[in-house]
Amino acid sequence: MKKKIILCAILSWLAAGTKAQHAHFTTSGTIEFERRANAYAVIGKAINKDNEAWMQPAFDYYKKNNPQFRVLTAKLVFADDKTLYTPYEVDLPPNAIMNDSPVLNQFNTIFTDLTAKSYVDQKKVFEQTYLVKDSVRKIKWKITDETRTIAGYTCHRANGIYLDSIYVVAFYTTHIPVPGGPESFTGLPGMILGVALPHENITWFATKVTEGYITPNDLVPPKKGKTTNEKGLWKILQDASESWGRVGKLYLKGFML
Repeated sequence: MKKKIILCAILSWLAAGTKAQHAHFTTSGTIEFERRANAYAVIGKAINKDNEAWMQPAFDYYKKNNPQFRVLTAKLVFADDKTLYTPYEVDLPPNAIMNDSPVLNQFNTIFTDLTAKSYVDQKKVFEQTYLVKDSVRKIKWKITDETRTIAGYTCHRANGIYLDSIYVVAFYTTHIPVPGGPESFTGLPGMILGVALPHENITWFATKVTEGYITPNDLVPPKKGKTTNEKGLWKILQDASESWGRVGKLYLKGFML
């Protein structure tokens, strides 16, 4: 009986090893992402005693005529150690309250070189376009035992902190061994297919992964915009929003996410 148990264990180990040898890994392709922002929560945070006289009626009207979540889409192309995240254009609700809110919109086209640990972000801030060049953001990740399936891939959960205080939950898959992700989220041992910022009321989740050859022309950094770095952009935004009160602080934080 003991010999039989040992034999079964050996066969199981050999089968697992064979399966691992034939495991398929995706190193280039396109990922479709869906970005969802809770518009009711985002707008509600901006209302205070100084603006509630006009903003609360506008918010009530918005809730009657618009869904709770604003859903936007984007694509991420990747090959080996480079990624390019590009939002799709969308028609916004006409004359809606806080239509220009950075939390409710997509304004970043981001090229990331994961080997060089650098990025180029073409960021639209109202009528001005900036080209932000800097090192990839440092996120303090802690990997957990939780898993979930996203776009057909088994993903592992990691919790993190970035920009000193923003809590982020991410789900990555080791079957795409590229440490990238949507927007500026990187640094995990596999592609990030899901991101949630619970306190900022935003999520990004992959809806489709298409494996395929990506040409060098598909991974070209954006080039248009006024060049700066992350610190320089922060100073520009601080100066511009200084007199906006609470709404200005929300916009400032939203543009830096």
